[in-house]
Amino acid sequence: MDIIHLLPDSVANQIAAGEVIQRPASVVKELVENSIDAGASKISIIIKDAGRTLIQVIDNGKGMSGTDARLCFERHATSKIKNAADLFSLRTMGFRGEALASIAAIAHVELKTRREEDEIGTVLRLAASKVESQEAANTPVGANFAVRDIFFNVPARRKFLKSNNVEFSNIATEFERVAIANPNIGFSLSHNGTEIYNLLPSSQLQRIIAIFGKSMNQQLLPVSVDTVVVKVSGFVCKPEAARKRGALQYFFVNGRYMKHPYFNKAVTSCYDNLIPVGEMPNYFINLSVNPEEIDVNIHPTKTEIKFENEQTIWPILSAAVKESLGKFNAVPSIDFDTEDAPEIPIFKAGSPAPAKPQISYDPTYNPFKMKYNAVNDDWQKLYENFEKKGSASDMVVMPEMDVETDAGQEPAGPLFPAAAGVSAGNYIQVKDRYIVTSIKSGMVVVDQHRAHTRILFDKYIEQLNGRGGMIQRILFPQVITFSQSQAEILAGIEGSLSDMGFEISNMGGGSYSVTGVPDGVKVDNYEELLMAIIESASECGKADAGIIQEKIALTLAAKTAIPYGQKLSDAEMEQITESLFASPEANFTPDGRPTLITVTTEELLKRFK
Repeated sequence: MDIIHLLPDSVANQIAAGEVIQRPASVVKELVENSIDAGASKISIIIKDAGRTLIQVIDNGKGMSGTDARLCFERHATSKIKNAADLFSLRTMGFRGEALASIAAIAHVELKTRREEDEIGTVLRLAASKVESQEAANTPVGANFAVRDIFFNVPARRKFLKSNNVEFSNIATEFERVAIANPNIGFSLSHNGTEIYNLLPSSQLQRIIAIFGKSMNQQLLPVSVDTVVVKVSGFVCKPEAARKRGALQYFFVNGRYMKHPYFNKAVTSCYDNLIPVGEMPNYFINLSVNPEEIDVNIHPTKTEIKFENEQTIWPILSAAVKESLGKFNAVPSIDFDTEDAPEIPIFKAGSPAPAKPQISYDPTYNPFKMKYNAVNDDWQKLYENFEKKGSASDMVVMPEMDVETDAGQEPAGPLFPAAAGVSAGNYIQVKDRYIVTSIKSGMVVVDQHRAHTRILFDKYIEQLNGRGGMIQRILFPQVITFSQSQAEILAGIEGSLSDMGFEISNMGGGSYSVTGVPDGVKVDNYEELLMAIIESASECGKADAGIIQEKIALTLAAKTAIPYGQKLSDAEMEQITESLFASPEANFTPDGRPTLITVTTEELLKRFK
């Protein structure tokens, strides 16, 4: 009996959907790109319940005939290519013919479409790849796709969708990418009846400002270079606008968003010595190349692209960015226009030469002959202070250390001299990183940063459970601008942040004012702190509220704990150590790293045998 058989189209489409349609944001991306290929000048996106209930994309493109409307949902049905050679000269966003078939395989889909030359349009309804109805209808020119109940027939996939805030954040990210790449098209996005974006056709700079806020206007520097290999355009940020987290880094090739680590390195290397290590610059860079010299067919989502001339493009891209940074004074330079600049005389033919400079010197000067008696003949006076015994403040004795010498007697002197860089008292700080103190069984070494992280984590969790975090008012409120995708995550954790002691007010337009932080939080950059919290919360996905709160508390604790390299007083070391020992989980940080190690007296004795 034969065992190999062809899969039914419905099953094959579900397999393809697993690669192409990973989440609601994937549906938005595919449908919007189809609208762009259809020549639309206006695209509206309507979302309900982060795409679980409804994803609707309406455009004013050229539309489809009744036959095309039916055929477009067949697998590998496309109007973009006709033969294999077309794969190497692509000028459209989509071309595989898998997207619509994949969407129809895992959702209920309704398509309304009409061409300009047709008097009447078509309405087509499908569910799980099966056509339920097709009929004529009066509908505007263009296409109107409504995708409902995504993954309704694949419950395992639907179960792994993340929270609504995270899923809509992904939709907003896809929207931002396609909107920036196509500023000539008007876009609108609404979620659960609330309009999020309404973008009119504009320049790319205006589009970036409309999405990310007016502050971007002061941060971006234009980039422009045109060669036979590649045309580079767009914007890079000033060094002072770089971020440790949440950097806005966008590459577009021929109008398509892409990820390219190699070219990312070409851009970021231009900021070496201009921004602190660990920070990342913002950039929005467009690359225009011959379609025959790139391959976008290496990944189902088409975000990874292979270039034929990568090594040639690198120096062109790097030079363009460096030129922009230098031209707009982003790179420090010598200013010859200041009042203190040296005056350079102008040479005139026939004018007499200036007089020879006169130099005066002492011909009898001998650098090896001492002018003053630097050495006192009474050498004994040099050792007066060396004979004195050190005071108690010069030495450190570790208490409760029951350590015997080889002869069975008590130690004759202190264990750690102050000259070794340790502090006086019962606690010693080593390398500005560890706290050493004695215990009855020997001694304990505490990692100061990890210990403080554990202490703060316990404090924030207690505040969350008690719903009463102390608030520390900020004298000068800090205004922070978030992208829509970041704002969605922030909205989902706003209650937890408030319970901890944050006061954050939505000022509209993606701007938020931070007027209060948890008591004891001391950081210079609240934007960096909140970016880290938002990123950690987004990684939790659809986890329950307790897990998300723990993630937030850990991020806040790690960011605000005492850093390595900070010198501590005796009182500070005592407070950290005692607070750590009061914790029920004193031995480990919340993410499982050790906070301390103990060394017993027996272990010390073995070391000195």
